[in-house]
Amino acid sequence: MSEFKSSNFRNEDGSGGPDIVGVTTFTSPYYFVPPSGTTAQRPSDPAPGMLRFNEDIGRLEVWRNDHWATILGESPNLGNQNAAAGSSAAGTGARAVYGGGGPAPATTTIDYFSISSLGTAIAWGAAITQSRTTLAGFSSRTRGCWGGGSIGVGPYYNATIDFITFSSTGSCSSFGSLSTARTVGDSAVSNGTRGCVGGGGVPAGSSDIIDYVTIASTGTAQDFGNLTQVRNDPGGAFSSSTRGIFTGGYTSGPAVYYNTIDYITISTTGDAQDFGDLTDNVSRSGGLSNATRGVVGGGRSPSTNPIDTINFVNIATTGNAQDFGNLATAVSFTAGTSSPTRGVWAGGYASPGGTHSNVIQYVTIASTGNATDFGDLSSARGALGGMSNAHGGL
Repeated sequence: MSEFKSSNFRNEDGSGGPDIVGVTTFTSPYYFVPPSGTTAQRPSDPAPGMLRFNEDIGRLEVWRNDHWATILGESPNLGNQNAAAGSSAAGTGARAVYGGGGPAPATTTIDYFSISSLGTAIAWGAAITQSRTTLAGFSSRTRGCWGGGSIGVGPYYNATIDFITFSSTGSCSSFGSLSTARTVGDSAVSNGTRGCVGGGGVPAGSSDIIDYVTIASTGTAQDFGNLTQVRNDPGGAFSSSTRGIFTGGYTSGPAVYYNTIDYITISTTGDAQDFGDLTDNVSRSGGLSNATRGVVGGGRSPSTNPIDTINFVNIATTGNAQDFGNLATAVSFTAGTSSPTRGVWAGGYASPGGTHSNVIQYVTIASTGNATDFGDLSSARGALGGMSNAHGGL
């Protein structure tokens, strides 16, 4: 075995180093710096196993033949999964948080639970800053936000954004506002840096607006671009660390329901592009994902409210959704969120006539099959906003 030592070896313009071919072992008491660049600078024809540091999301990523997979590092919020429960090192675990919802009058309730367990949700120690329904949740590993919604009385449409810190169960504080007051349902996507809210209901009818915020800061949302169609209550939104997906929706007067799937690159700005189609024309569904697969459950079709359909797509590609299975309880106006392995839907409208549900149900994202009962929210309600500190965008 040969040995090659160098403290600093670069090509003549300083932009890179040599190709080292074969079985090579690096040993150093210091560090190794991989190639780095933005999402836009990714190689056009990478070799399987290519490793690089993505400057847009601040993480290592590896090419897995068909997509760039983010390599997750430590998270002070999630903690050490091998630590004893209750110790400071254990952190919060993968935590789901749900806020707001109805029936009227809209509530300020916040519930949370550990996604890895089963059981009844626990009341958060504070309330959202303004009671409302049809609000969208999005999050980083440390901070969760709710944006938009309806307060049920004039002015009906709401632009409020508020936030919580996952590691506490304390205050919910004002973040800022959306660029346009609107009802948005489960129609937000996020990675570790940025949250985007798409479409929704406005006084004139339906919207194609996509707003974005930097989650670690506060302030008014900025314009990102537009969805491919104006639509109210697009539901079933989810994301990987690079791509956000918006599905379904409807326009009113007369009501037209869509099977549309749109996608954006979260770290850029610009209009959404066509991804494919859902198996049904549907609105008011709930979305969730791990880093590679997105799942859409429930909602309302032109003929049935609610439905129990579950669809899935591969986020890194484009194409039509496939059948995943069925919900244990059919619901519309539900909200989804996830850990890397498990997806959960909470609450919703359970039947025609406005019956509300407190049911939490779950699936294993990497498989297919019907959802299973998880437990219950602290109260029955629909049109609530859900997020977690471990979803597929992180």
